Amino acid sequence: MNVFPKQREQSLAALVESPLDLLVVGGGIVGSGIVRDAAMRGLRAALVEQYDFAFGTSSRSSRLLHGGLRYLAQGRIGLVHEASLEKKTIHHIAPHLAEPLPFLFPAYRENKEWLLWKLKIGVKIYDLLCGGKNLGKSSWLNPAETLQQASTLKSEGLTGAVRYFDGFTNDARLVMDTLRSAARHHGILLNYCRFRNATQNELWECELSDAIAGANFSVRARTIVNATGPWSDGLPHSRIKLRLAKGVHLVVNRSRISSADTVVMTEGKRILFAIPWGERTILGTTDTDYNGPLDKIFADNSDIRYILEITNRFFPRANLSERDVISSWAGVRPLIADPHGSPSDISRSHEIHSPEKNWWDVAGGKLTTYRLMAEQTVERIVEALKRDGLKRDLAPCRTAVEPLLPPDETAGVSGVVPPEWTRDAVKHFCENEWAAHLDDVMVRRTGWHYYWADAGARAAQVAAWMGEFLEWPEPQRAAEIERYRTVTQANAASNEDG
Repeated sequence: MNVFPKQREQSLAALVESPLDLLVVGGGIVGSGIVRDAAMRGLRAALVEQYDFAFGTSSRSSRLLHGGLRYLAQGRIGLVHEASLEKKTIHHIAPHLAEPLPFLFPAYRENKEWLLWKLKIGVKIYDLLCGGKNLGKSSWLNPAETLQQASTLKSEGLTGAVRYFDGFTNDARLVMDTLRSAARHHGILLNYCRFRNATQNELWECELSDAIAGANFSVRARTIVNATGPWSDGLPHSRIKLRLAKGVHLVVNRSRISSADTVVMTEGKRILFAIPWGERTILGTTDTDYNGPLDKIFADNSDIRYILEITNRFFPRANLSERDVISSWAGVRPLIADPHGSPSDISRSHEIHSPEKNWWDVAGGKLTTYRLMAEQTVERIVEALKRDGLKRDLAPCRTAVEPLLPPDETAGVSGVVPPEWTRDAVKHFCENEWAAHLDDVMVRRTGWHYYWADAGARAAQVAAWMGEFLEWPEPQRAAEIERYRTVTQANAASNEDG
């Protein structure tokens, strides 16, 4: 049954049948939150994405839902409070994608930036900024207790540690489930559809290009939101100025880092993490300026060496090398432009601007605050539509209280750890989650590519299953495997070029 093309045809037909109240450009976490909020209020809302949903930053983060202890140290109390409340909201609306995650933050004599007494004060303030109801209660440990929690942690110079809680998510799955929720409320969603330009007359006349059909078409929209993340400042009509910061993550076997908690690793003021992820551990991240192509961002040798060096410094017995890296991912953070300081010093606050009538640029922010960013954006859109004469009654925002999806629609396909590798799971992604290419399933909907050392062999079987569901002829199955290898082995090629 060729389900996906039928689903796509229905979305294309819905896009053009009558004017939209809102067209969201960008299928990352912010765009998905906006289209969900708008659709739940009763707006005729659509979202288009030039690549796959969650293709960019929204599938390449540290996967943390956090207020940010580092931001607290920078004095950004408002940002920490805002994000701390939102992480609890996500835990409420998507408990399968917001697991409480304990953090162990060791303090060492030689690092004067993170003294134990300051950390003790910091984690208590951190709990208070969550309204006194964090995902777990903070505490502090002496050196012996610290080493009981993480036995292979460096003991020399250790003065103790603090333990506090944030949340662990699956960034790409959070996008997918938010979009699935939007679709349940009649949001119109189309990946592999590029926004080219728009001209404002009585309405916005928008030029779109369907990459799968190879056809151009136009839609009419009362309002437009630019939520394209790192691409934001290149969109026609945009007035955003960004500073991009590259972040790299590595995946190794969990047995090499013996800690049940996420361990905070430091280099001066900088913070990196060793995050338990099922049978694996995620190491990262870097935070450096980036000026390269946005669709080809890779971990190079210097990134890998840097992360491994810091990890081996904190876990000397791990003795990790490049051979131990199962996979890696790299993305860029779309920070609001600030020429001063390092990328780590730039605020993660978000901004919403309307440089032209009924056009909004949304930029900056954090994964954790995506729902709030969406609510604030849609509030402004509703106000503008009412000024322009919208007479329909709209529902209030309820994205903070209504779950993304019922449990029976997430079981077995959506969680912080990749789902079981099965034919039925692949069928679900093709039928219900807009998967068009092999890498859509292997990389974003499941994370199998990052998790399994034999991902290449598994991908061949996934291609066979997808070919069955999407009626791919044999040459297309072979082409999809080659496409997947090109996309995912580019990291290895980049490393070799070093």
